[in-house]
Amino acid sequence: MKRKLLVLPTLVGLIAPVLAGCGGSGGSGSSDQAIVVGSTDSIVASKDNPSPLDPATSYDAATWNILTNTFQMLLRLPRSGTTPEPDAAKSCAFSDTQSETYRCTLRDGLTFSNGHALTAEDVKFSFERMLKINSDLGPASLLSGLKKVETPDDKTVVFDLKAPDATFPYKLATPAGAIVDGQVYQADKPYDGLKVVGSGPYKLDSFTQGQSAVFSKNDSYKGNVSLKNSKIEVKFFDDSSKMKDALASGGIDVVAGSTAFKPAEITAMQDGKVKGVTLTEGSGTETRYLIFNSKFPSVQPKAVREAIADILNRSTLARDTYERTVDPLYSIVPAGISGHKNSFYNLYGEPSTAKASQALQDANISTPVKITYTYRTTAGSSAGEEALWLKKSLNATGLFDVSLKKVDYGSFVGNAIKGKYAFYGIGWAPDFPDADNYIAPFISDNFLQLPYTSPTITGTLLPHTREQAARETTSADFGKMQDIVARDIPLIPLWQAKGYVAARDDITGVEWVLNSSSTTQYWELGRGMTG
Repeated sequence: MKRKLLVLPTLVGLIAPVLAGCGGSGGSGSSDQAIVVGSTDSIVASKDNPSPLDPATSYDAATWNILTNTFQMLLRLPRSGTTPEPDAAKSCAFSDTQSETYRCTLRDGLTFSNGHALTAEDVKFSFERMLKINSDLGPASLLSGLKKVETPDDKTVVFDLKAPDATFPYKLATPAGAIVDGQVYQADKPYDGLKVVGSGPYKLDSFTQGQSAVFSKNDSYKGNVSLKNSKIEVKFFDDSSKMKDALASGGIDVVAGSTAFKPAEITAMQDGKVKGVTLTEGSGTETRYLIFNSKFPSVQPKAVREAIADILNRSTLARDTYERTVDPLYSIVPAGISGHKNSFYNLYGEPSTAKASQALQDANISTPVKITYTYRTTAGSSAGEEALWLKKSLNATGLFDVSLKKVDYGSFVGNAIKGKYAFYGIGWAPDFPDADNYIAPFISDNFLQLPYTSPTITGTLLPHTREQAARETTSADFGKMQDIVARDIPLIPLWQAKGYVAARDDITGVEWVLNSSSTTQYWELGRGMTG
């Protein structure tokens, strides 16, 4: 799973070009020439997922890039920083001191791209629809704390929560809070196909599966962002090297994302071997985890998971497989997020086959332990190379006998949620940049439907943090939660991505194109030499 990495308040200023080139935050929104964005994402309407562009059924980075640009939410993440700002709403705030009632007032004159008026009833309809459909592939779990939605008038929406939740405004700023047209979308059925009817900055004019998607400026959009272009075309590639060649030749203008290119391709751009292209690098918040489904006998014993945690050398993985385009990660919460703590390193220390052997021996577990590791990969992903590294690392100790299984991209997440894999890898990019969103989805909301539970996290620590509007006061509780995860090992953190944007030298706005949740903001891209 790859849910939605780049500029956080503590990271602002770390986004800087690593190749010489002109650029800036200028640009014009008046040009009719499309800015062409390259992507290795796979967005497919299929039998398993006939509605990939419906907010109720889409919970991955690829589709959220599209939904964020074509739908409006009441709130939106700002250009930089993490505090949500009004978009479809004119204002929003908690109306009580317990953070249980949240009230929003809509802007005047809101309309969908088809001309239909957008009212408070559409907002209510959208949230109730999300929860009613409750798709396994969708983000309804983010709204599990919502008790009811009320609309006192056409411009007012009141959210009553089941319990205090200071993170609720952040959730409203994700596509889980996308506002859909109640005259187009059905209340209990997904909107099939590759179509979008929203009120966001862009309209989706066309989508040719596996080839391209074309977006044009939505002239009826009323919100808080200003478009630096009038047209975006996304070209899809099944090979990241072809995408790099297209960038070099000018066939595309920009590529954003930490896993769009393979490490060797990033290194080539860093070394100036791709002429006319500037690579912008920054600290990121996308993470990679090894997930255990402990209903399987092979990984049910904690000692097996502990032995794997003892063996893995993350620094070697980051250096040899990823060519230092990622950083080793020792916690479920990454560095740069308030509350981060290196709990896995504190508990397990440096890699040690001897410690792993002792853990298995103490638990009377016969070796080698046979395990199947399942993974999926895309054109720019190094998941295959990572899987081979994992197999080699574990098998070389003589303590494990790991076999690999590659699964089709489109069916991977659905099968993981159905509990078909014992041991697998996922990438995670945050829905919103808060430690809550690295813990709750796996432990409390449990979107992967793992058998692991922690009453201390779900019943005490996490609810306590959600009572704290001042998020900096939650660090101690989040530290305790990270320690619990490291002790129980339902997953093992592997690495934290760096953020990359590769662009032709005449493309501006690249420093803003990825927000603090790693979503691509097309409206920030412009064209024009300013250097």
